[in-house]
Amino acid sequence: MKDFIYYAPTEVVFGKESEEQVARLVKKYGGHKVLVHYGGQSAIKSGLLDKMCNLLDEAGIEYVKLGGVVPNPRLSKIYEGIDLCRKEGVDFILAVGGGSVIDSAKGIAYGVPYEGDVWDFYLGKDEAQTCLPLACVLTIPAAGSEMSEASVVTNEDGDVKLGYSNDISRPKFAIMNPCRTFTLPPYQTAAGVTDMIMHTMERYFTHDDDMILTTELAEAVMRTMMDSVFAVLKNPEDYRHRAQIMWGGSVAHNGLTGCGVADDWATHQLEHELSGMFDVTHGAGLAAVWPSWARYVYKENVSRFVRFAVNVLGVPNDFSDPEGTALKGIEAMERFYHAIGMPINIHELIGRDITDEEIKEMVRKCSRDYKATQGCFKVLHAEDMEAIYKMAK
Repeated sequence: MKDFIYYAPTEVVFGKESEEQVARLVKKYGGHKVLVHYGGQSAIKSGLLDKMCNLLDEAGIEYVKLGGVVPNPRLSKIYEGIDLCRKEGVDFILAVGGGSVIDSAKGIAYGVPYEGDVWDFYLGKDEAQTCLPLACVLTIPAAGSEMSEASVVTNEDGDVKLGYSNDISRPKFAIMNPCRTFTLPPYQTAAGVTDMIMHTMERYFTHDDDMILTTELAEAVMRTMMDSVFAVLKNPEDYRHRAQIMWGGSVAHNGLTGCGVADDWATHQLEHELSGMFDVTHGAGLAAVWPSWARYVYKENVSRFVRFAVNVLGVPNDFSDPEGTALKGIEAMERFYHAIGMPINIHELIGRDITDEEIKEMVRKCSRDYKATQGCFKVLHAEDMEAIYKMAK
C-alpha cells in the first residue's frame, strides 16, 4: 500500500437545472471578466451556450466567447485563447463542453500569466506556478477533466499529443446536468464510457494488492459503467443511468480510485500516439490498444487479472487454471467493447492495416526518442511498445 494525498477541491453542482447556478458560482470564485470557451455547433444548437451567456448577462458579468475546440484539442486554439484573454483582460475561464474543451481551457489558463511558451509545460521544460481560475459546465462525460488536474493537448506541428498535470488547474466548480447528455450520439456515449473504465483500469492494474477499499471502489465503478452504458444505448433519455455515467466519469479520474496504489497509464500513452497520428476518438483508441497491452503484461500479476475477470466481468474462476481465467477476462472485455460498438484492434479503429513505418514513428514518439519508458505494472521500453502495437494491428 502506497502513502497518498487525496486532493479534490472542485465544487460539484449536480442535477437537473444545475446550470442555473452558473453566475452565482462564477462570482463566488472571483470571476469578473469571463472567457466562455466551447467546441463546435452542439453547444449552440442545444441552446446551452446562449443560456450560459444570458445568465452571465443578467448577473452583470462581462464575458467574451471563443469556440472551435475539436476532439484532441489543438495547441493553436490555446494560443488563440491566450491572446484573447490577455487582450480582453479576462480573469476567469468557463468551459462549456466535454474533456477537450476543459483541457483546452486549462492550457489557456496556464498560458495567460506565463511569459514563455505554454507548450513548455507539456514538454516538461517548466512547471506552472499560477494560472487563471477556471470552471466548467459539463456536456460530455468521458475524460474526467472536470475534477482532475490533467490536460492533454495535440500540437499540430508534428502531430504530437502530450499531457500535463498540475493541481492548480483543477476546476473551481463543475456543473453537471445529466439531461444535457440525452442527445449524445451512441458512438460518443460508448467511447466516453470506455475512457472512464480505462481511467479506472490504469489504476486498478497494479502490484499494490493490499488497498482493499480502493480496489472495491474501482470494481464498483467499472461494473456500474458497464451496466449503465447498455441502458442508455437502449434508451438515451434514461436519466438514472445517464446520471451514473456522468458521475462515474468524475469518480474515475478525480484520484479516488487510485488512492494507495501505483497507477500505470501505459495504455493511455500508447493511445496518445494513435490520436496524434490518426486523430481518432480517444476512447475508441483505448479500446483498440488495451487487449493487446493486457495480453502482453498479464503474467506480471496474474491474480490481479483473475480478480478483474471474476469481480468485474463475471467470469467463473477456474482455480486450477489462473492464467486461463485471466485470459477469459480479457476476452470478455473484448466482447464488451464490441457489444457497445468499440474496436478491439487498430485495423477496426482506422479502417485499414497500420504500416510498420507508422508503428515505428509511434514508438519513437511514445518513447520520447527512445529515452523514456511507460507504465509501471510492466515497465515498457521501446521494444515492448513496438510489440504491443504489432499485436494490436
